[in-house]
Amino acid sequence: MGIDCERTDRLTAASRLAGLPPLAARAILALIAALILAAAFVPFKEAHSPAGAASRAGNATASTKPARDADLEFYEAVADRIAARERYYDFIVPAQRAAGYPVNPGFAVRLPTLAYLSAWLGSTGLLAAAIALTGACAFAWWRRLGEEVADPGVRRIAFALLLVGLSLGLNRHFFPLHEFWAGMLLALSLALHRPDRGRWGAALAVAALALAIRELALPFVILMAAMAAWRRDWREAAAWGALVAIFVAGLAVHFQLVAASTTPADPRSASWIALGGLPGWLSKIVLTTNLRLLPQWIAAPVVVLAMVGWTSWRGRAGATGALLFGGYAVAFMIAGRPENYYWGALVGPAFLAGLAFAPEALGALWRSAARKGPTKRPALS
Repeated sequence: MGIDCERTDRLTAASRLAGLPPLAARAILALIAALILAAAFVPFKEAHSPAGAASRAGNATASTKPARDADLEFYEAVADRIAARERYYDFIVPAQRAAGYPVNPGFAVRLPTLAYLSAWLGSTGLLAAAIALTGACAFAWWRRLGEEVADPGVRRIAFALLLVGLSLGLNRHFFPLHEFWAGMLLALSLALHRPDRGRWGAALAVAALALAIRELALPFVILMAAMAAWRRDWREAAAWGALVAIFVAGLAVHFQLVAASTTPADPRSASWIALGGLPGWLSKIVLTTNLRLLPQWIAAPVVVLAMVGWTSWRGRAGATGALLFGGYAVAFMIAGRPENYYWGALVGPAFLAGLAFAPEALGALWRSAARKGPTKRPALS
């Protein structure tokens, strides 16, 4: 019994939600319950997903051509044209126009980085890169969890959930999708970031590649700069800030090259501001992770619980992850049409690991809510 109590005390101290005043704990528990209930029952439009297509492809017979997402086919064709020595900006706008995709504004045209990498590496090289990236993420996160998670059982569960998130990165079906590569790179960057040890250069380099592949990785870079400034680590903050400045300059060049091939007759893309609310966030996470294999009434509440887990994790990685995934959650509630579900892949690889910390968080909240009289919170670490 003494050992169990000691373990419980250690786990409680590890939660950011431990030791709250009873009223605050009750309010947070009520909010979590409401979000779980809403997540289980609010409808969200299940746009066609390449993840779903990949699942169906696994069940197809050898004589049946598996279903293929039009976006993925287009990105593969772009890489093939570059492999045939065509130049990206010479053909990309006419190609998108012919395929019925918008070309205005410039954000509607993808950055060329992944297309060139795909052309240079080929299918075998991309598979090797995916294996290497997945392995690097797994190794980096195992070490990071070992440094910041006191309980070995929680560490193993978090790592297992992480592997579930990383597993889609090994599926060839997703290789043409920019968000999957960027999301894997952001997961690796987060694991490599060790500002307390002065080790942030590798995280910066990995995040730079993610940003070069998909501009939607920019919030991660801005967050890292802001957190470095909060710590008054001006050298690191300047490095992240310089990356933002370089990227903005490169994006301006990209816009100019795209604009050179557009015409006034080209229609503008529909607004990405969709105000999708809770379903907008849930659908993007569910459809781009293995949660898509579960019924919505199970999968969507799991997303809420994973977010609770990240919020409660007291480690440095937990703090960064809570801000990162919480920020993207708010963004996905505001922006992204149903067909933009694949944006969720930016956070999918590491997101489910937060679920390992949810039982600890809920237990700490329950104990605080049931407590009577004044409380003393554990010292911040």
